[in-house]
Amino acid sequence: MIRIVLKYGVIAGLVVGAALVGVSLAYGGQPPPDWGMAAGFASMLIALSAVFVGVKRHRDTAGGGVIRFWPAFGLGLGISFVASLIYVAAWELSLALIDTDFAAMFAAQMIERAEAKGLTGDALAAVVRQAREFETMYRNPLLRWPMTFVEIFPVGVLVSLVSALVLRNPRVLPARA
Repeated sequence: MIRIVLKYGVIAGLVVGAALVGVSLAYGGQPPPDWGMAAGFASMLIALSAVFVGVKRHRDTAGGGVIRFWPAFGLGLGISFVASLIYVAAWELSLALIDTDFAAMFAAQMIERAEAKGLTGDALAAVVRQAREFETMYRNPLLRWPMTFVEIFPVGVLVSLVSALVLRNPRVLPARA
């Protein structure tokens, strides 16, 4: 089972990591906001389809075409965990390659969006304070790494849940003889 977790976790991690690094390099760490988030989650879902494939592979080979919900869910979580670790490493690589102060750039965008909404006075000062706090916090890798991990892992949990629910039924995509 560890072999399946590592194999499919690495595949998923490399797919989502390559997409992340590619977009980061193409847009200097700041893709257009109108489609950047959607593209990020789409790449996560595409990469995490390896969870479904890995669980099905395990069900068909080791399980003789049958797998219960909890083992399937656990296997999916393991694959998602490995993929998420690689995603964190890919983000760190992106930060090193784009050589931009991402924290300052993001904080500046927070302030610009608040000003565009028409915030002034105390409300704008609160956003500025929050942006500066984020900037300071994000520069600490021990805080940045878990934040990055949490971007993708919940998607992996959802994909693992759906995969386990679907693949526990041996009639869904049955093993070939």
